[in-house]
Amino acid sequence: MNTSRSRGRTPRTLRAAALAVLLTTGAFTPSASADSARTETPVGTSGGVTETVVRVKAPLPASFGSRPAACDWLSYLRYRSSSGPVSSADADRVLVAQPGILEGAGAFDSVARNTVTRAAEQGRHIEFWALDRRSNCLEDRTGIASGDQHSAVDYYYRGKQVQGRTFAGFVGNDKLGWMAKLGIEQTVRDEYDLLAAELPDQGVRKDKVLCGGHSLGGVITGYFAAADFDGDPATTADAGHNQCAGYFALDTTVSTSLGDLSGSIPDDTNLPDVGLGYGVVQAGLDSGLLPRSLSAPVLLNPETMTLLAIAGVGALQDPGGEADLPSYLPANTNIEATNRFLFSKDTATFLTGSPAVKDFRLTNEAILGSLMDDQSVPLAFLQSSVGFFDGGPVTDKNFPVTNGSSSQPGLFGTEYKAIPAEPHGPLYTWRNYDRVGDPDDPAYRSSDGTPFTAAGKEVTDIQELARSMAGQPLDFTEQYFPTKLVTDLELATSPQVKRLVVHPDGLTANPTLTVLAGDGLLAGRVPADLHPVVADGYQHLDVLTAAPVQNNGRPEPVSTALTEFARTPR
Repeated sequence: MNTSRSRGRTPRTLRAAALAVLLTTGAFTPSASADSARTETPVGTSGGVTETVVRVKAPLPASFGSRPAACDWLSYLRYRSSSGPVSSADADRVLVAQPGILEGAGAFDSVARNTVTRAAEQGRHIEFWALDRRSNCLEDRTGIASGDQHSAVDYYYRGKQVQGRTFAGFVGNDKLGWMAKLGIEQTVRDEYDLLAAELPDQGVRKDKVLCGGHSLGGVITGYFAAADFDGDPATTADAGHNQCAGYFALDTTVSTSLGDLSGSIPDDTNLPDVGLGYGVVQAGLDSGLLPRSLSAPVLLNPETMTLLAIAGVGALQDPGGEADLPSYLPANTNIEATNRFLFSKDTATFLTGSPAVKDFRLTNEAILGSLMDDQSVPLAFLQSSVGFFDGGPVTDKNFPVTNGSSSQPGLFGTEYKAIPAEPHGPLYTWRNYDRVGDPDDPAYRSSDGTPFTAAGKEVTDIQELARSMAGQPLDFTEQYFPTKLVTDLELATSPQVKRLVVHPDGLTANPTLTVLAGDGLLAGRVPADLHPVVADGYQHLDVLTAAPVQNNGRPEPVSTALTEFARTPR
């Protein structure tokens, strides 16, 4: 192996041991009493980075109605230098990140660690706070936290207990009435309340906090920057832009428009028709006639998104072992449709279900790669660049669109897709990002002779991705994304939403760092006036998941740019 590519990586055995420690040392036990207004729980320390999960009590207004007690708390993952100050107020900088659509705090794990580590190497101590939206309170991580794939499947799909707990089931629309009001106004209010609780001195916030996000998180940051939080526009100490020293956007822009995020919301989601107008849409959400959380028939719903984390458990538990997850999963329409959508090489295979994913021999890492890699999963906003299949012949994946088609919609990305070619054949393994292009790489090609991938296109370590998905107390995905958050943003010109932009100059009141994925959502239409840093070869998720050292031997560019931005004189 090229040793210049592997610097900074934790050996697999140590990663497995770290996961075992996390899952057996009370990682989910609050460090304060249950009636405290704040808890901070150790997750672990490795590579000079200390991670904790912080929960701050912030009850919703009574007008939201009945909701689980957990939903009156705000949560985030706090990453800090182990050699730095314990108090956030004493850090040199605090980066506060809003997640994208259908995304949770766990997705920031790699970029947070990389950024904190890089700053510490330069003698500075910064913190990275990965925020969870309030609706993530509905998720139950018990099965994932078991660290055992079979136990997780049994917990979520067969009613079996883990540590004396039984899964209450995926939450239906009739139980989500409180989410009918969980839109952009409450989302930015939550960020303000959290910052004010954690850093009570407004001067410290203005001096040290960098506000930003990934994907939809850039738009949320835009609304935050333009918001007023005390109801009096004449007093500006509470204004959103005065809570931040600067803004950062990761494969997005800081704005109050969804225009730069085309391709981030699939057409087949249950998103209501906003042409009905704000009042009609809100009435539908309040009554339950409209869905209060965003989902799609395959993959993008709580039941199937849980599978992503379960696949991560297998990749951590036994990376090179032959996977039995496809055959161990229960047979139901939802899971079957998702498996067909993800693993069919063409339309005929999708319609017949043969060969099915369980007909192939795949390692646990190859299963996770199949679900998340840009040469496999069709949906662009779910793609990362974690390597490629190995161990047997592969063929073109021409479903749901044809490889090489010049008319491929942005939703599916532009990378050629591949799939194992031999059911009941060899054991397909996974070639990690830093082994693509090595002398033993088969360098698979599409039927038209186009290489499926190259070293410069692979940037994310599959074990780090697995850790982000399955080794975190807060989820990588967001199972119950508030529909109102999207409809509010799509109805930005309505009076009810427009009134939230109290300080429009707040968008440009502070310096902004824009970092774009070279092959991400804005590929081919980079806004030059923003002078963005472009991470070549990166997909939409890679800006969060990329490994600290890239295949060219150079440091990861997103965390490098964030670290440099955090140096900007105050």
